[in-house]
Amino acid sequence: MVLMFLAGSAFAAETAIHNVTGYTSTSTGTQEFSVLVFSDKGRVVATGGESLLKEHPDAIRIDGKGQTLLPGLVDGHAHLYNYGFLARSLNLTGSASLGVALRQIAEYADSAPLVGWIQGRGWNQVLWDPQTFPSASDIDAVVVDKPVWLRRIDGHAGWANSRAMEIAGIDDDTPDPVGGKILRDENGKATGVFIDKAMGLIASHVPNPDKDDIRAAYRVASQNLLPYGMTGVHDAGVSIREAEVLISMADDGELGLRVYAMLSGAGQNLDKMGKPLKGYANDMLDISSVKLYADGALGSRGAAMIEPYSDDPENHGLPFYTFDELTGFTHKANFMGFQVGIHAIGDRANRLALDAFEAVQGGEPSRLRNRIEHAQIIALEDIPRFAELGVIAAVQATHATSDMNMAEDRIGPDRIKGGYAWRRLLDSGAVLANGSDFPIELANPWHGLYAAVTRQNRASEPVGGWYADQALTRAEALHSFTLANAYAARQEDRLGSLEAGKWADFIVIDRDYFDVPASEIDDIRVLETWVAGKKVFAAGETQ
Repeated sequence: MVLMFLAGSAFAAETAIHNVTGYTSTSTGTQEFSVLVFSDKGRVVATGGESLLKEHPDAIRIDGKGQTLLPGLVDGHAHLYNYGFLARSLNLTGSASLGVALRQIAEYADSAPLVGWIQGRGWNQVLWDPQTFPSASDIDAVVVDKPVWLRRIDGHAGWANSRAMEIAGIDDDTPDPVGGKILRDENGKATGVFIDKAMGLIASHVPNPDKDDIRAAYRVASQNLLPYGMTGVHDAGVSIREAEVLISMADDGELGLRVYAMLSGAGQNLDKMGKPLKGYANDMLDISSVKLYADGALGSRGAAMIEPYSDDPENHGLPFYTFDELTGFTHKANFMGFQVGIHAIGDRANRLALDAFEAVQGGEPSRLRNRIEHAQIIALEDIPRFAELGVIAAVQATHATSDMNMAEDRIGPDRIKGGYAWRRLLDSGAVLANGSDFPIELANPWHGLYAAVTRQNRASEPVGGWYADQALTRAEALHSFTLANAYAARQEDRLGSLEAGKWADFIVIDRDYFDVPASEIDDIRVLETWVAGKKVFAAGETQ
């Protein structure tokens, strides 16, 4: 869409976009409007009807030509560096078989002869037939002369070849670390797959990227996300080096979209940071949260469960910390003024995270609005505790539709009632923030909005939706990707909705989100993305 200037001066202090079908979440529900007025400082002045044009006669006028306008979308849990890195490395996402993955590895090795370590991610044995984990010998058949290290789609398992294991000093006697597991065959031989904390045995030998590499990955990520209508990302786990790069990019005006970054762990990263960074560079960057882990992932059976896995009765998963350890880390971060987001997939991990928050918060809600990242499988009796403790449930809608092919096999028909239970969480009074966890899932937020509303994958399966009683309404889904994410980041006074005084972060899309059939939500295309009143993406224009 080409927007035409109809009136006003290039030096006007305000701009009015009119003739739009506008929607924004507010604390009292969804508000509709046909005119958006914002200042040359990038702040919303007003939303309302055509009468606003008379009230702001000197504003530059832009005819929206009847298109739909929404607040900019925010991904409430993602991994920016990994997303940008994946665009520059070996991407195995969607590989339909082990054979396909091996061909991709071989082709990448041939195309990048100067690369020291071959790195990448995205493999998922659940998509293969048979659904068995790969081995080092599989990679050895195509790459034997250089180390290969490939993370699983969920980032909670890694696949190495024999050369990488040799460099890391891994042999059949290497013990499993606490919170991790080295997969072994029937003879006790390490197979080349490392689960959760065992991944560090290999990863610690992979050369760290330099700051130029990190900056390049962030730049690619930003460029690729703006066309989806994304104006902000909660970056769920950054190193101190990555934090330094983010600050430098904010100083140079290079971020492109707003970043709410969570430091990885309550150790050296937190000590080096010292105090939260809030509202930096006109709210382009916040580093005021800490990311902790309570367990692994469901697909690799590392999620910590109260009872054993239904399809692996000797396995309860892998809790990362004891209650005392997790409580200690949480207390330290909260005491320093940092919000804490705890990764919790399994019901045992969610209970452990809730217990830690209850202990640190004295049983009361915290002004820091601590979060549980994923909140995926929850014991039914624990669901009300989110609202009671003021703990944000930071979920990812597409995880449900990606996991539905194996989730009930893992935990059975009873525990699944507390799985991906968005409606139960909302009805209990919890705040539901939404995201994608990219690059584990595709970054396109319209896929998440579609999954939240339909509980179906993009092939419209299953008919009627998977446990459709847990679906969100369209208004609830939009809220979860906009104002609820701002609330989860303690930014609702500045971001998340198109209300007077807030930043004018908005998007123009090619159809009415509230009017099209639900089956079309994931087909919505973004025509324009604006951040702080400046157009940063337009479909069909060279950026």
